[in-house]
Amino acid sequence: MKIEFLTSVAMIAPDPTASRDLYVEALGLPLESGDDAEYHHSEQIVGCKHFAVWPLSQAAEACFGSAQWPEGRQVPQVSVEFDVADAEAVSTAAQELQQAGYELLHQARAEPWGQTVARLQSPEGAVIGISYAPALHDRD
Repeated sequence: MKIEFLTSVAMIAPDPTASRDLYVEALGLPLESGDDAEYHHSEQIVGCKHFAVWPLSQAAEACFGSAQWPEGRQVPQVSVEFDVADAEAVSTAAQELQQAGYELLHQARAEPWGQTVARLQSPEGAVIGISYAPALHDRD
């Protein structure tokens, strides 16, 4: 697989309000809230295409289809996504990872916002995404 760039870093937050207070109020990051007022993000932080505070419940939903992180699986604190050249390359990369012995949290799939992503959990417990987010490829 060929990683094009680091797409995003998201702090996975069991308490999104407390995390928002740190990143927005204390650090002054220009994070905007999503429609649900819990997912806070920005594409305006120099050196990072997308930074977010991702509620743990939303991470669990994205990975497992349930708002609860599964018992017995390490609870992640961060998500890091790496972008590849196109949506087809996400599927290829996911297959390569499985062939190398890594367990995917889910196969490559298209999300409603246009991103194609497959995710696994790293030995450190981080959620790692291999993705293609078209809008982030158009940015300088």
